[in-house]
Amino acid sequence: MTDLEYQDRAEAALSAIEAACDRINDETDADVDNQRTGGMITMSFANRSQIIINLQKPLQEIWMAARAGGFHYKFVHGQWLNTKDSSELFASLSRCASAQAEQPLLFNSPNS
Repeated sequence: MTDLEYQDRAEAALSAIEAACDRINDETDADVDNQRTGGMITMSFANRSQIIINLQKPLQEIWMAARAGGFHYKFVHGQWLNTKDSSELFASLSRCASAQAEQPLLFNSPNS
């Protein structure tokens, strides 16, 4: 993948995460505060926990840090997949955010 393709796909993923946070705040009482600075989104929850999504341009990866740990994702076959266990970024984000918000939250891939 070229650097431009990575940037386009990674930007689409970050935009989808931001849109999902807005939707979650409109539709639930989860109150997920999200702030974006360049290639990084910091999501803060009512219990003061955070999830940080960060672009790693030199490696063409997206990194996620959550209470459950740190995870690296590469774009493979149309999805951002964990480099260790092949789990999908948006499914993992949904699981981690749900645990930290203490209620079910859904994040969808821009390809969904």
